[in-house]
Amino acid sequence: MKKFVLAIAFSVAASGGAQAQTYPSRPVTLIVPFAAGGPADITGRIVADIFSKALGQQFIVENVGGAGGTTGSTRAARATPDGYTIQLGHMGTHAAAPALYPNLAYNPETDFEPIGLIATQPEVLAVRKDFPPNNLKEFIVYARANEKKINAAHAGVGSVSYVGCLLLHSAIGIKPTLVPFTGTAPVWTAMLGGQVDYLCDPIHGPYPHVKAGTVKALAIATAKRHPLLPDVPTAAEQGLPEFDASPFYAMFAPKGTPQPVIDRLADALDKALDDEAVRKRIEDLGATITEKSQRGPKPLAALVHSEVARLTPILKAASEK
Repeated sequence: MKKFVLAIAFSVAASGGAQAQTYPSRPVTLIVPFAAGGPADITGRIVADIFSKALGQQFIVENVGGAGGTTGSTRAARATPDGYTIQLGHMGTHAAAPALYPNLAYNPETDFEPIGLIATQPEVLAVRKDFPPNNLKEFIVYARANEKKINAAHAGVGSVSYVGCLLLHSAIGIKPTLVPFTGTAPVWTAMLGGQVDYLCDPIHGPYPHVKAGTVKALAIATAKRHPLLPDVPTAAEQGLPEFDASPFYAMFAPKGTPQPVIDRLADALDKALDDEAVRKRIEDLGATITEKSQRGPKPLAALVHSEVARLTPILKAASEK
């Protein structure tokens, strides 16, 4: 019996090694759970290109939007765990969603195999150009005085723009009107048209509009100022360190995907993040590339766990009517 068990174990190990050597032998679907054009989509397409070049097979991006990214994430979680469906996830889909969707069809901590963290991208509090406040302290005073009149735009419940502003609202104790859109592009159309007052969005979105003078940036929601907008002070500098929103972008596979496949994908991602051309593409989005020590499956699993624990009580309280 013992010999039989050992034989089975050896057979499984051998088949896993063989699978890693031949993977991928056909095109791979990379699910981006948001519409085309936003930071998640752009990041996903960069990673698809990374994997295609490194592994010699097509990685095809499929945009599966809806329900703040949870529709696409559910599809990824339920996919056959063979390495031929993987997913780009972020703070919204893999940390905030459990607090925002009581009937969430997946568990970010148990229904996925983490592959690796790609980058983080700080959010910016941006307001329409004729909105009265000109800095975060003025915004807090104005927002508290006009809570029932002002509104914040977001790209759907669970999106990083939704989560970011909930963190802001929680920190200053307000519950203004939230205006949902189907994605980042229509949010910015409404913002530039003066139809909404403000938003919290990863820096890639506000940056060109801030530089053009069509919106005002009041705060960066991270510990350090950002080189793209060096004159915009952080929330912490302005007395609100609780407004801390720097969404992570990372790769995941369905639970049960063979470890050799996960290792091959993680290794390809790790090597690419050291490549200067790849780094420039990601940094041009305003993102900060993951440090070497924080790459790979284990650090990503720890990050998801810590972010779920951090965000759940805040978001549950902030989203209650």
